[in-house]
Amino acid sequence: MTLATARDMADTTPVPPEPPTPEPRYGGHRLDPRYYEPARVPPEVARHAGPLDTLPTGSPGKVGLLDLEFALTGRATELVGHYEKSPLQIMHPHYYDPARPDMPYTYLLSTGAGVMQGDRLRTDLTFGDGTSAHVTAAYTKVLRMEHDYAVAQTNIALGADAYVEYLPDPVIAFAEARFYQQTRVSLPSSATLVLGETFVAGRLARGEHHEYSALASDLDVCRPDGSVVALDRVRLTPIAGATGGLAVLDDRDVLSMLYVLTERAGAAEIGDLLHRVLSPFAADGLVLGVSTLPCDAGVWVRLLGDDTQTMVHALTTAWQAVRALLTDGSSPRIRKN
Repeated sequence: MTLATARDMADTTPVPPEPPTPEPRYGGHRLDPRYYEPARVPPEVARHAGPLDTLPTGSPGKVGLLDLEFALTGRATELVGHYEKSPLQIMHPHYYDPARPDMPYTYLLSTGAGVMQGDRLRTDLTFGDGTSAHVTAAYTKVLRMEHDYAVAQTNIALGADAYVEYLPDPVIAFAEARFYQQTRVSLPSSATLVLGETFVAGRLARGEHHEYSALASDLDVCRPDGSVVALDRVRLTPIAGATGGLAVLDDRDVLSMLYVLTERAGAAEIGDLLHRVLSPFAADGLVLGVSTLPCDAGVWVRLLGDDTQTMVHALTTAWQAVRALLTDGSSPRIRKN
């Protein structure tokens, strides 16, 4: 056999087909525990870790994911990227503010009865350069837990000159709840973020006061290069229905924070405005403190009270005043249906 003949035979030898590439599971990398599990859980909550007697973490319905991306188009700020996995979902963004026809109002919600033991929830919100958006969310009911704990992570990334309001409804911690909430923000110096958080110490109308096991919340605001703008830590571990006196809620039932992070106005001006509009609520039993952040980065407000409706009214009043100052515009009534 000549060399040429051998080569010709080799060229015609059938090559077995490569095995088909397996189809990626819906969700891909998002279903990796490294994606939905926080790198660290505060010890006040982590000490409750343990196997579940119900569906384990990672099972369908136990990992809720929401990934939204907003961008400035030729018409307005629009939702250009959207991924959701039950129980987290959104209502379609609305444009009902006649003063800001460019600004979408987006409502986040959950299809479940509430946050349960072993749940891991992660929300990612990305706002491109020059965008303007208002995002709110339904009340979060953190249910009774006998095993393990629950986690909710929110990551917010703003582009240059973006203006974002993130004002979710309160978190209600039921008796024996163990819950960790982590919010991480990437904020360029030219961007503005108005962010609120409210925690309610149980089903107050049913006489449930500070019967949760542990409630922890972390807020980290950094510049894109990693430099820190603001940090806030909340750790609540009540004993016998109390939170430890003056240093921890003064045994009140509702805790709210409002953060106004902007360079559109000076921190002193914003602080004076918020103190002025919130001071009348002292007659309704609210206790408040207003502080400016270092480097004129913005203002931080903490409120204590015993009535959820009064607290929500106070935060709404503060948001409306800040909106008027920073945008020279009025605030619409937020529709959540």
